[in-house]
Amino acid sequence: MKVLVTGGAGFIGRWVVKQLLDDGHDVWVLDNLANGRHSNIAEFMHHTGFREFVTGDIKDKKVLRDVFSNKYDICYHLAASINVQDSIDDPGTTFANDVEGTFNVLEECRRNNAKMVFMSTCMVYDRAASPEGIDEAWRTKPASPYSGSKIAGENMVLSYFHTYGLPVVVIRPFNTYGPFQKSSGEGGVISIFIKKKLRGETLNIYGDGTQTRDLLYVTDCARFVAQAGYSDRVDGEIVNAGLGRDISVNELARLICEEPDRIKHIPHIHPQSEIPKLLCNYGKAKNLLGWEPAVSLEEGIKRTAEWISVNDMK
Repeated sequence: MKVLVTGGAGFIGRWVVKQLLDDGHDVWVLDNLANGRHSNIAEFMHHTGFREFVTGDIKDKKVLRDVFSNKYDICYHLAASINVQDSIDDPGTTFANDVEGTFNVLEECRRNNAKMVFMSTCMVYDRAASPEGIDEAWRTKPASPYSGSKIAGENMVLSYFHTYGLPVVVIRPFNTYGPFQKSSGEGGVISIFIKKKLRGETLNIYGDGTQTRDLLYVTDCARFVAQAGYSDRVDGEIVNAGLGRDISVNELARLICEEPDRIKHIPHIHPQSEIPKLLCNYGKAKNLLGWEPAVSLEEGIKRTAEWISVNDMK
């Protein structure tokens, strides 16, 4: 198939591009490099299935019109503002990217009858309240402008399914981590903790550390994202993906760094947007897509640490 990945030079986008290429598709990437990095996809540039990298913004309708002249079968829409604190400090930018930008991409999908796979987030949910975890029917809670913008984007995407019959699917991966994720302040907690451990620095935990996360290794996430585009069984649906196991940030820090004196608690910078318990129920993905995670948390941390030690210790 002919496939476009918006945000394809980002962390998850990079792995989705790899999965699509491995599956034999022709892939185009659109990214404004605000979050993504050209180096993330440099190894694919000479792949026979990699067609073009376009530096451009989803808020630019002319750029989108030109890019969509390739007549894609599927658009994996991953381009977004993704940082919670940034959305609190500057909600307008997050709204423009995650709502207005999504609308622009949707319109091009509608004009070209291209299926859209919309990357949402587990951050739209309220806290888990049972051992079964959060399924797709669980209540949402827009605890930050980021999650509010994602919920708005989801609703717009699903409206195109109901109004125009456009094939779409909303996907909500839980906390994804792995190689190529940034280990700076806006990166993922695992990457940040690993890099601090390797540098001999203190691992800082926001709040009391009892908040839990369901951590999904990035190759499992990319496989889920790709499969959501391939199957019409999930058209018009919202689908979760996660490990199905949560761990507190305190336990995670101890798992990564076995020296308690290097773990410190600091005041939370945005406690109002914290979700106390995130635990994924991925039964719908298993039933409709035959998907389930293959990489354990311990194995994923090992692979990530090996990659960081070689590639990200500047």
